[in-house]
Amino acid sequence: MIFITVGSQKFQFDRLLKEVDRLIETGKMNGSEIVAQTGYCQYEPKHFHFEPFMSKDDFLTHINNSEIVITHGGTGSIINSVKLGKKVIGVPRQEAFGEHVDNHQFEIIEEFENTKLIYAVYEIADLEDALVKVVDMTFRTYQSNTNHIIELLETALHT
Repeated sequence: MIFITVGSQKFQFDRLLKEVDRLIETGKMNGSEIVAQTGYCQYEPKHFHFEPFMSKDDFLTHINNSEIVITHGGTGSIINSVKLGKKVIGVPRQEAFGEHVDNHQFEIIEEFENTKLIYAVYEIADLEDALVKVVDMTFRTYQSNTNHIIELLETALHT
């Protein structure tokens, strides 16, 4: 299964959903194997199941049941997916298309890609190729630095 998430901020990401519909229409993807959380998108997918918003439990269940997660550049979506060992394709929202207020998601996606945790797609037309490539890719296992950061803070506070 493929799970698509575009986050829950009040911005659309219609380009991504339209591209997935196009790939299904051309036989490159199987719509019956796709579930999406579409947030505030104006476009309603024609060929795959979607819900605008999901409970956190449903959201995590869909990630857990998927093989591949296609996500916007939201850190929560990315981290939830890599923590569960999923192959993640990150597609940043772009300011030029009214998908966000700036292009910070490029930087987020780039950082996760540079650490070998996800595969980045910077141009929506490259999604088809990415879906083929990630199947055989091995990604680094996510390891949280939270405990290390807490230790550093405690050390700093006690000195």
